[in-house]
Amino acid sequence: MSLTADERAALRDLVHRYAAGVDDRQFDCVVELFTAGAVLELPDPPGALEPIHAHRGREAIAGAVAAVAAVARTEHAIIGELYDDGTAAGTARGRIACVAHHWTQRADEVVDVAWHLRYDDEYELTDVGWRISRRALTINAIETRPVRRLRPWDPS
Repeated sequence: MSLTADERAALRDLVHRYAAGVDDRQFDCVVELFTAGAVLELPDPPGALEPIHAHRGREAIAGAVAAVAAVARTEHAIIGELYDDGTAAGTARGRIACVAHHWTQRADEVVDVAWHLRYDDEYELTDVGWRISRRALTINAIETRPVRRLRPWDPS
């Protein structure tokens, strides 16, 4: 059975909420987008661009996601999404293309470290809606460039 339009819309909403939550530094909200036993697999750039570290469970995922707070500001731009049925009822898979900007203050300049990345996702339909059960991040390219000006992050 293929995913319905409503299911695809719900999955899109989930993926965009993850990106917005990371950018807004609402890490507690981001973690709630995962199942209790979820796995987040991350690379170790710039040396390893493929996922090599597995963070299991919401507590470990919270720590991994909160690492972006070390940069001045982030912006995740989702540029492509594909969703398919999963291997069992109530599951789905996704392939998400994204450009993630990580702006950092270095001495007297601001630098944009942009990751061109792909998320390979597995989703599970829970009693509170679709949640991420596995997310593997692969970086396809890293760009570094100077930035003229950066608006400070505002938590409001």
